[in-house]
Amino acid sequence: MKRLLALIQGLDLLLIPGVIFALYMAFQYAPRESTMGDVQRIFYFHVPFALGSFMAFGVVMVASVGYLMKRELSWDRAAHAAVEVGFLYTTLVLLTGPVWAKAAWGVWWTWDARLTSTLMLWLIFASYLFLRTYMADDPRLPRFASVLGILGALNVPVVYYSALWFNVHHPKPTVLRSGGLDPNMAVSFRVSMLVITLLMVSLFVKRWLLGRLEAERMLLEARIEDQEDR
Repeated sequence: MKRLLALIQGLDLLLIPGVIFALYMAFQYAPRESTMGDVQRIFYFHVPFALGSFMAFGVVMVASVGYLMKRELSWDRAAHAAVEVGFLYTTLVLLTGPVWAKAAWGVWWTWDARLTSTLMLWLIFASYLFLRTYMADDPRLPRFASVLGILGALNVPVVYYSALWFNVHHPKPTVLRSGGLDPNMAVSFRVSMLVITLLMVSLFVKRWLLGRLEAERMLLEARIEDQEDR
């Protein structure tokens, strides 16, 4: 655990200048978009947060399946940590998206397939967090949470491909395609994506370690109570 903590502390030291550099790339290095103007710069945060949430929920899928197969609580703790990070990132997507939508479409929100499926993803994992709160003392919690985590993660492809499957206001996913962006915009996007991904990793590991410490504390408390009863 000491090595992991040292690694995360080193990552945090890199993230401080990394965030500053990403802000510089987004607001200074990247050219001004000709149609939407400066509001388009939200793109350098909105899209990486969305892709980061997808990665986090991918971890939820793997960890939830791992728990159902092996019934080891370490998998459940990993899923819980990934849900909290993914939920945070999806919240940031839903906060930055309407600002961009207002400038691009003239409305804060429209119930197209991409936005609606993203909101559904957020609601599913909000339910996951409520479930963990209200069933905290129930031994069935990890099993129920794993099933809900898998169902939520299965919504990620729907969110991503909804812009291709349906007629939506939201732009189609062209970012990862060759030639989809101006070269300077592409570089700025990659920097932001890297920094936001590293931030996600740092938050995930910290939350996972916190869950492990909480489990160890509960185990120690149980042992103390057992000794006192004797």
